[in-house]
Amino acid sequence: MAYAVQWLRSFAFLVAMYGGMAVIGIVFFPWAMVSRRGARSACINWSRFTRWCAGWMVGLKTEVRGTPPSGEVIIASKHQSFLDIILLFASLPSARFIMKRELLWAPVLGQYAMRIGCVPVDRGKRGAAIAKMLSDVERGAIEPGQLIIYPQGTRVAPGVKMPYKVGAALLYKQTGQPCVPAATNVGLFWPRKGIYRKPGLAVVEFLPEIPPGLTKTAFLQRLESEVETASDRLHEEGMRHAKD
Repeated sequence: MAYAVQWLRSFAFLVAMYGGMAVIGIVFFPWAMVSRRGARSACINWSRFTRWCAGWMVGLKTEVRGTPPSGEVIIASKHQSFLDIILLFASLPSARFIMKRELLWAPVLGQYAMRIGCVPVDRGKRGAAIAKMLSDVERGAIEPGQLIIYPQGTRVAPGVKMPYKVGAALLYKQTGQPCVPAATNVGLFWPRKGIYRKPGLAVVEFLPEIPPGLTKTAFLQRLESEVETASDRLHEEGMRHAKD
């Protein structure tokens, strides 16, 4: 019975979340089309609405730890579900994501992703897309900010091991920017697929900055070690919290 009740609450939450996306997207659309600030404001308001709904509708609290960077940096984050995207974006002043090009066709989401400066990439052509983005920043065509990449390339369930791809290291070298790793445990409560959402405390944590200048191998080893160690710690904390 308890599972059925939580499933129904989860379903109601998803209806509210995507319904809120549609309403906020439509209301902010005129401003978003003429101003990047309008598009970012819409996304921030929707992120806050989603976190608020998750808290009281399914008992899923959210928390961002560490110091979110405000300068021009790369953020290399563990990716477990849509929730870590929401938490990262809501905590940063000028975030944009490296995203799969097919997401551009998603209603509302795709249009706003382009307006806030996300970088769509085709499989195998990430380097060219990043080079264009850097050129656009230099020309003043887009504002500098925090570029978010998922170094494993996809969502990875808690406890599952998957190698870190070389793309994060190439971006680190290509930009010459510091990298801020980020860990998470959100997949414990908000899985990659399905409706059911578990109550608990979902966390995204910003870790100490990795300065520029490391070799590709050294950077990837340090990034993987720090992100995986911190994510495992958050996983254990989340398991304890879920039992309380």
